[in-house]
Amino acid sequence: MEKERFEELVRRTVESLPPEFLENLENVDILVEDYPSELQIRKSKVPGKYNLLGLYEGVPRTKRGSHYGMVLPDKITIFQRPIETKCHSDDEIVSEIERVVKHEIAHHFGIDDDRLRELGR
Repeated sequence: MEKERFEELVRRTVESLPPEFLENLENVDILVEDYPSELQIRKSKVPGKYNLLGLYEGVPRTKRGSHYGMVLPDKITIFQRPIETKCHSDDEIVSEIERVVKHEIAHHFGIDDDRLRELGR
């Protein structure tokens, strides 16, 4: 898939979030990269560059105190090539982008992986 199309799908997913989430999605950059860097792989503790589909790097809203400010934006990176490798069709890619983007945004709001698994059941 062309990178521009992939980025557009990520953008649409973000824009489709309910207004109460969009209004509170503050100080976050959302990027698309081909693969995670070695540092991102080490930070995530997910082995291999094809296994990490997205990554939230920052301070979750639930951990921000009254002195939070004047900081670089949090970063959500969506990794295009691992998602494409996992999926077998454009429809699957679209679904996976939606799932990964929402998963990483949930981390911004302070929801950890264990809680996300519970919610997914």
